[in-house]
Amino acid sequence: MFRYTYNTLVYGHEPLEIGIARLAKFGYDGVEFVGEPSKHDAREITEQLKKNDVVASSIISIFTPERDIVSSDEGTRRNAIAYVKGNVDYAAALGADVVTFTPTACMKISPETDLAQEWAWAVEAARSVAGYAADHGISIAVEPWNRYETYLINRAGKAADFVDEVGAPNIGVMADTFHMSIEEPDIAEAIRTVGHRLAHVHLADSNRAAPGYGHLDFTPIIQAISDVGYKGWISYELLPPAGDVWSVLSGGGAPEFLDTYSEASIRHTKAIEATLELR
Repeated sequence: MFRYTYNTLVYGHEPLEIGIARLAKFGYDGVEFVGEPSKHDAREITEQLKKNDVVASSIISIFTPERDIVSSDEGTRRNAIAYVKGNVDYAAALGADVVTFTPTACMKISPETDLAQEWAWAVEAARSVAGYAADHGISIAVEPWNRYETYLINRAGKAADFVDEVGAPNIGVMADTFHMSIEEPDIAEAIRTVGHRLAHVHLADSNRAAPGYGHLDFTPIIQAISDVGYKGWISYELLPPAGDVWSVLSGGGAPEFLDTYSEASIRHTKAIEATLELR
């Protein structure tokens, strides 16, 4: 039914070819890459994908203070747009389908200026990025983050409003169940509200571990994803329970996020898929 991929963000301390081989071993169809194209050789990655008979699925944009779409500094806004367009180029080079987009820098939890102005800057930027992506056959997925990571778009309904205002055919809403477990009263219903706008999916449990290791019930979530007619990628963006996840990952301090969670994620989801009448 679905195509499965896994975000290599959690593999950050090891060479990408090891992660690619791991995901192929566990039956994934694709690999999701971190949007840092200057740090990697697309040709080498493509060779490893072919060697392991998997494909690139998507590029996850990393929004730092220097890549803030709604910064009050015009130069920063221009830089952020250029960064996302660079991820589109990276996606095209790898043959990926989707690039993610969030208007604010991660962990920025209050606006710098009037919210209406920031929303307008975000819409303008999204139209520019979506237009550029359309020329490359790439979709843009707008990801809501929870209240502790952003303030502008926290919930699926707000992301749907944003996508509708942008009005580009290749921009949609991304659903991440970790963020949704904080912000949505009913994750499955929120996905149904998004409907045809659903453009990308991240599954993670309530503690951002692999599905099945927290307290989320993924059965109604998977059913809702199917019910809205979604035919895209099911991905997993998992992170360890630490204030400074990057130090943990770079030091190899969360080994369960390698083989154990990579295998458990797809196995848990496919087991649910097998029990449902999906279309």
